[in-house]
Parts: sequence; C-alpha cells; structure tokens
Amino acid sequence: MTPQLITPPRRALADLGEVIGAERLRILRAAADDLRRRLNGRTVWQINSTATGGGVAEMLQVLMGYLADAELPTQWLVVGGEGEFFEITKRLHNRMHGASSGPPLTEADAAAYARTTAVNAAAVAELAKPGDLVVLHDPQTAGMAPLLASRGITVIWRCHIGADRRTPVGDEAWEFLRPHLLSASAYVFSLAHYRPDFLPEERTVVIPPSIDPIAPKNAELDPGTVEAVLRACGVIAGGPDGPARFLRRDGRPGEVTHTAKVLADELPALDEPMLVQISRWDRLKDMAGVLTAFAERIAPGGPGCLVLAGPQVDEVGDDPEGAQVYAECQAVWQALPRQSRRRAVLASLPMEDLDENAVMVNALQRHSVVIAQKSLAEGFGLTVAEAMWKRRPVVGSAVGGILDQLADGRGVLVEPADAAGFAGAVRRLIDDPAEASRMGIAAHEFVHREYLGDRHLLRWAELIGRFL
Repeated sequence: MTPQLITPPRRALADLGEVIGAERLRILRAAADDLRRRLNGRTVWQINSTATGGGVAEMLQVLMGYLADAELPTQWLVVGGEGEFFEITKRLHNRMHGASSGPPLTEADAAAYARTTAVNAAAVAELAKPGDLVVLHDPQTAGMAPLLASRGITVIWRCHIGADRRTPVGDEAWEFLRPHLLSASAYVFSLAHYRPDFLPEERTVVIPPSIDPIAPKNAELDPGTVEAVLRACGVIAGGPDGPARFLRRDGRPGEVTHTAKVLADELPALDEPMLVQISRWDRLKDMAGVLTAFAERIAPGGPGCLVLAGPQVDEVGDDPEGAQVYAECQAVWQALPRQSRRRAVLASLPMEDLDENAVMVNALQRHSVVIAQKSLAEGFGLTVAEAMWKRRPVVGSAVGGILDQLADGRGVLVEPADAAGFAGAVRRLIDDPAEASRMGIAAHEFVHREYLGDRHLLRWAELIGRFL
C-alpha cells in the first residue's frame, strides 16, 4: 500500500492570466511569491484516494499544475486500500450527504478503516518531514490525521461533501470520523453549514472549489470542433468526417481516438435539441430520475433528446457502486416505451486519456441546449459551474452548493423530488432560446467572478500562511 506520487502537467499561470486579466494575475503571483518565501523549505502535501474520476481529482490535477508553475514546494500523493475499505468509505460518503446506503457502520468497520488509514499514514510519514503541511481530502484520508499530527506535521482536513440538514445517518458518519479528526489543525468545507458541531468554528474555513477555464474540459471550442468530437466519440449520429483535434493541458495537440460505450436505440441528430446531465454513476446524482422525468414529462411536450453521461464504471477505483448504478439506469432505460427510449442515450465516457475524456465533456456541454444537475444531495456540484462557464442554462436541485451557484436568476432551482417542476423548467428553456441565452450569459459572468483558479489559490494561500 505504497502511496502513489502524482505529477500532473504544469499549467502556465500566464495562460490563466489571459482569462482573469492582468491585475488578478499580478495579485496571484505576489501571493505565490510571499508564500514560497514563508514556507522556507517546507512542503505542502495534497493527499486523496484517486488521481482520476470525480471533481476532487480533477481539481487537484489543475491546481497542482498551477502550483508547479508558481514554483511552490507541493506534492500530491494518492493512497490506497482494499475493496472493503472503499466500500466503507462509500457508505461514509453517502451518509455524510444524508443518504442511507448499505448496512450501518459497525465497530468492525471502524477497525478496518483505522487499519488501512494507519498504514497509509505511516507511509506518508516516511516522506513528509516535521514542519510540513498535509492536506487530507475527504473521509478516505481522515483517519491519517492523528499519526501525522503526532510527527510534527500540520494537518488540514478538506471535506468536499456534506448535507443541508442533519440526519441520523449523517450523525452516524460524523461520529465514526470524530476521533480521527480532532487532531487536525484546521478544517476546510465548501459550505459553512457542512461543519459538524464538534469541530471548532474558529479552526474552520470555507473555500469553494474552482474550475480551470483553459483546461480541455472548459476551453473554448468552435462549433466545428464540437461536432467533430461528438461524432468521434460516437454520441451523435454519423461517423467522423475528419479528425477531432484539441489542445491538451500541456499545450500539445491531441485527437479524440477513443469512443464512448453508448446505450441507444438511435443516436441524436446534430440539430436535435439536447438535454445533458454529466456526473458519476452515483445514486445521489439521480440519473435514473432524470431519465424517467424526460421520458414521462419532457419528451411528450416537444422536440429534444437526452444524454446521460458518466465515466466508464470500471475506471473509477474508489467508487464501488458505479457499476450497480449504471446497471439500474440501464434497466430503467430498457423499460421505457419505445418512443421515449429512442430519444434517450446513456454514454459511458472513456477514461484512458483524461484530456480526451475532458474534451468530450466540454463538447457535450457546449452542444446542449439545457444542462441538468438533478442531484438528491450535493457537496458543491462543480459540474454546475462548468456548465455555467459554457453559457448554458442549468436546471439543478436546490441542494448543497447548487443553491449558491444558481441563485438570483443564474439558473433554475427545483426541489429534488419535484419531477414536474424539473421537467417544466427544462421544457420552457428548450422552447425559449432567448431566456436560455440570457440565463447562460449571467451564469458565465458569475463563474468568471467567483469560481476561477486564482480565487481558489488565494484562499488556500491565506489559510496556509496562518501556520507559517
């Protein structure tokens, strides 16, 4: 169980500056210079449980690339575990969202969790030195905090998930983690109300996540490239009539050569209005609910198709439920009436090449007319910010960080269980291009102001500076 060192491609701060402007770039560089001086040889370690799949891994891929360009002493480690460990942490993850999943957490689960995190912590302690700072991400790493803190390492626990309301299953998860967390020096949440009462408020900081506007997932794509990518990966009708080229994170040219695993009676035509939801195959994302709402309430009202897209389920190592959820969605799709089923597509996007996967997501979002995020629970919902960046209207559940992102007319918020409200909002936006455009422009401007990488890095620099 040796930690894996991840070295993402370097990301040029100057390229980010072309989006955020000269003044924001100047402030960011000054903060990086100050932090480098104050670290004085100490290293900041980022530690999580996977290098691919999901928002945390994607965010670290980007931020670590920018930190390398700023010449800050940072390292990223991915720690591991057996299947039993990830089954336990998946139950923890779901319970922290307020959703029951699997059997209750037991003393045997606590012992198994402690064994795995202790082995990982001992391995990290061989690499980090006293005085270094370690940022542990999410429940998979929380158990490493006591041992690392005892070695003179400053521990910050970063939690990307939480629930809007306290529930018995949520309390169960927090009590499971409580003895591991108390030795951390600081706690970082995406939203203030995710903090459990036993963690001291004065040691808690709120840092929203961010998107990278120049990464393959978010970079501008012209209509021809969007069409070429969607044809190449097999999500719209008609085979590729030329190469689907794009720029990789490191600036090298890339080309889409892998195809998605697609479940469809018919592929959508290029000019068919498209509703898209892109997320992990996770019950809390309610992909099956989107599929049912589309078939029963959206499709009968007019033109349009649905694409539900997620990663290929055998390529996300820390999510053992992905294959089960995909199979459930497949069963729902197969049970649909023929007329509805022919307008709905399930697409599992390949993960062999992360840049290629990212440009597929980008093309799907830019080709869509409306983007959905019908989550039952959500930590922050970074896919919403990514969709907003593309100037697309989003219909999202009024949960977690989606509330902050879509408030004030930047999108449409509906209750997770309100299938009629969700369907009605989607149908209105498909049928009203002018309103969809207005909403998308407002959404883009908000993300530019609040959720780009420089804001994220500055908040972290301020927090780390407190311990130097």
